[in-house]
Amino acid sequence: MRIAIAGTGYVGLVTAVCLAERGHNVTCVDVDANKIAIMQQGISPIYEEGLPELMKKNADRIVYTLDYESAYNNAEVIFIGVGTPEKKDGSANLNYVWAVVKNIAESVNHKCVVVVKSTVPIGTNEKVEKYLEENKRENAKFSVVSNPEFLAQGTAVHDTLFASRIVIGANNQEAADTMMKVYENFDVPKLITDRQSAEMIKYASNDFLALKISYINEIANLCEQIGADINDVATGMGFDTRIGNKFLNAGIGYGGSCFPKDTKALHWISAFYDKELKTVKAAIEVNDQQKLKLIKKAKAYYESFAGLKIAVLGLTFKPGTDDLREAPSLVNIPIFLEDGAEVYAYDPVGENNYKKLYPTEITYCQTPQEALKDADICFIFTEWPEIKALTLNDFALMKKVIILDGRNCFALKEMEVLPIAYESIGRRAIRNI
Repeated sequence: MRIAIAGTGYVGLVTAVCLAERGHNVTCVDVDANKIAIMQQGISPIYEEGLPELMKKNADRIVYTLDYESAYNNAEVIFIGVGTPEKKDGSANLNYVWAVVKNIAESVNHKCVVVVKSTVPIGTNEKVEKYLEENKRENAKFSVVSNPEFLAQGTAVHDTLFASRIVIGANNQEAADTMMKVYENFDVPKLITDRQSAEMIKYASNDFLALKISYINEIANLCEQIGADINDVATGMGFDTRIGNKFLNAGIGYGGSCFPKDTKALHWISAFYDKELKTVKAAIEVNDQQKLKLIKKAKAYYESFAGLKIAVLGLTFKPGTDDLREAPSLVNIPIFLEDGAEVYAYDPVGENNYKKLYPTEITYCQTPQEALKDADICFIFTEWPEIKALTLNDFALMKKVIILDGRNCFALKEMEVLPIAYESIGRRAIRNI
């Protein structure tokens, strides 16, 4: 099929490449000329495992262009995969979505299915279809379908090619049939439902996972007070198939492009309809506080960070991605700097993006060892394999070996025999200094 995709971020580009991998001819449209030029050279503008290889493999089936008019008017199906960032009040900003919808109305003069893959508030698909009907060209005929994404950064390609499910929200059979044709080479469960239900499935799924993370973090905080071990608690819980063992890793909170934005958006929607989801509100509050957990632990060792050399290991919100959105490092590092600390940071792929925010205020290191040398304290924010592979000899490079581990990277049995201070999340503190 001839498919156009608006937006070349995580959702749009990964969707495009995976549809091409399954045999479709795909045209990627973006307003960023630099990004288009990079992709035309076969280079991925985002760090995502497997993406560059599939871009190269399917180069003869993917076109990257700024020309939305020809792209949309030649497409049987148009996917909208642009960002929907949160506004200050927590609601979703749909400006990018509406800009694409306007361009589609101006460009298309044939029968076409418009697929909203961006995460949008419930009822948005209906509004999109209404706009297209009222502003369409003479020979245009539109059907609007909700097709939410369920990919995770770091595993996005796999999550798309081997999805847990494909949800199709269609209000007519012809549109549903078209979408089944789009996905006929995807051997995964497929659910056809109405558009509002498809929109809600996306929010309900992401928010449930966020709830699970905030819940286990609250349990972890209690474990520290009563002497229980969160790793054992989570393992014991995970054996119960009704609970499952996913998203039970205690830490310093969730981040990224989805969970923070989607929890706030659903909370805003529920409040708007006077049906506040108290559990979602609590998950947001718990997560905000959890990101400051290591700062509180650090106060047991230093009243102020002034004059200290602080080693920061991990800048991105999780391993496997260069995305910084809502990363705990973005909450903590400004506090270190404001106090007057010298920050030496290591991240295997996040440095370039972080430099856009802090070009000179931070010393960026090429190895964890460089960051650790002569440090007064170490904060671990991301569980990269390179960080989990560190040994006692590496930490011995510190002036004072105080390690605050926000991702439980190391086993307590390995750390308790060492002359160090090691504190993690939901486990007993080791203070052998």
